[in-house]
Amino acid sequence: CDDCFTAATPLGFTANFFGTSYLNTFVSNNGYITFNSGQGTFTPSGLGAGYSGQPIIAAFFADVDTRPSNGGTTTYGTGTFDGRNAFGVTWTDVGYFSNQTDKTNTFQLLLVDRSDLTAGDFDIYFNYDRILWETGSASGGTNGFGGFSAAAGFNAGTGGAPGTFFQLDGSLVNGALLNGGPNALVSNSNIGTPGRFLFTVRNGQVIIPGTPAVPEPGTWAMMLIGFGLIGTALRRARRKDWTPLPQ
Repeated sequence: CDDCFTAATPLGFTANFFGTSYLNTFVSNNGYITFNSGQGTFTPSGLGAGYSGQPIIAAFFADVDTRPSNGGTTTYGTGTFDGRNAFGVTWTDVGYFSNQTDKTNTFQLLLVDRSDLTAGDFDIYFNYDRILWETGSASGGTNGFGGFSAAAGFNAGTGGAPGTFFQLDGSLVNGALLNGGPNALVSNSNIGTPGRFLFTVRNGQVIIPGTPAVPEPGTWAMMLIGFGLIGTALRRARRKDWTPLPQ
C-alpha cells in the first residue's frame, strides 16, 4: 500500500506517553506509529518544537511505498522481549514513492513494557539494518535523495513544550541518516550498540540518554526480522519472541 495505516491495534500493555495512558496504537506505512488516530502523512514535518499533530513515535518518517510486487513489507505484532510484553513494527526491504525499489531500507520500532518499575512505564527501541534512501519523489526527492529528508524521533503532539519532543541528529538533513552519512543510523547509537537507539519512558516522560556515541560497526542491532509474511500491504504478525539476530 501507499500512505496507509492500521486501525487501532492493541499494544498488549499500557503505555503512559506524556501523561496519557494508551492501550492501542496506529501503525503507519510511512515509518511511524501514532496514538489518537491513524495518519498517512508522508512528508516529515519535523518532530521538533512547533509540531502539533498526533502523538507520534517515528523510527524513520519518510514516504515508504510497499506497492511493488518485488518490494518489501511492513509487519507488526505483539510478543515478548527479555521476558516482557512488547509491540514491534518492522519495515523490511521497503522502497520509496513512487513504486521505487532500486534502493531499500530495513528498520524497526519496538515498544517494551516496563510496568515492573511503575504502571505505564515502557522502553522505546529504534533498530536499523540498512538505510539507502531518505526521500520520496512527492517530498521533493530525486532517486530517493534530497528534498525533505527523513526524520526520526518522537513528539507528544502538544506544540513543542520543553521536554515533549526529540529528533535524532541528522533528521531532515540531506544525506545525514543514510549509510555512510555523518549521522548514519546503522553505525550510530546512544547506548553503544551500532544501529540501536533506546529511549526510556518513566512516569510518562521520555528520558533521553547522553550524546550519541559512534562505535565501530558491529553486530546488526535488529531484534526481529522475518515475520514470514509476504505482500504489499500492512500485515499483522502472530506473537513473537523478540530476540536479537546476527548480521
